[in-house]
Amino acid sequence: MTISPASSADGELLERVRANLSRLRERIASSGRDPASVRVVAVTKTFGVDEVRAAYQAGLRDVGENYVDELCAKRALADDLDLQWHFLGALQTNKIARVAHCADLLSGVSRTREIDLIARRAPGHVIDVQVDFTGEGTRNGASPSEVPALVAYARAQQLRVRGLMVVAPHGEAATRSAFQQTTQLADELGLVERSMGMSDDVELACELGTTEVRIGRALFGPRVA
Repeated sequence: MTISPASSADGELLERVRANLSRLRERIASSGRDPASVRVVAVTKTFGVDEVRAAYQAGLRDVGENYVDELCAKRALADDLDLQWHFLGALQTNKIARVAHCADLLSGVSRTREIDLIARRAPGHVIDVQVDFTGEGTRNGASPSEVPALVAYARAQQLRVRGLMVVAPHGEAATRSAFQQTTQLADELGLVERSMGMSDDVELACELGTTEVRIGRALFGPRVA
């Protein structure tokens, strides 16, 4: 993928993103939530800086990336925009210093080793702890039983724990359970933010207490290879 600079979004792209964002807010409202109460993070993974600018011009101020190189490149090309950059991918210990420099929020923290390195390389950084409900060991995230100790450890290292993040497991029943448990855990730990919900499960996430949804395809269309 080639990332090229642009001063503003293409008109057709901007109109498409605005229309998709309007539909997304209708979906949020259909769950009984005020759309203004749910932050939309525009996930621009595999897209270019044009999509970043379109999201900004449509009124969004949060952008999410899964890959360090893409995040740093796009942030440099869009440094004239007042955006909050979320890193959503699994953290690689050898890239923590770089990603902490580029991202305002590290949203996939799941191990004490990562916390140690973040605290050393970027003291006081803002993080989310990622929770994994699959129990498979193949997804990034800490098990629910590990989360309280991990949050306490991060706080002890003077990191700013913003909230919890979860990628829903497969199946509506499993997703509902994961979102319910994430909300309960966040409440018990005194965490305000719950990052739950993506393009396919917006309504359920909003019903069950999310404070932000991470949206790529429902904003920008199918991902670029």
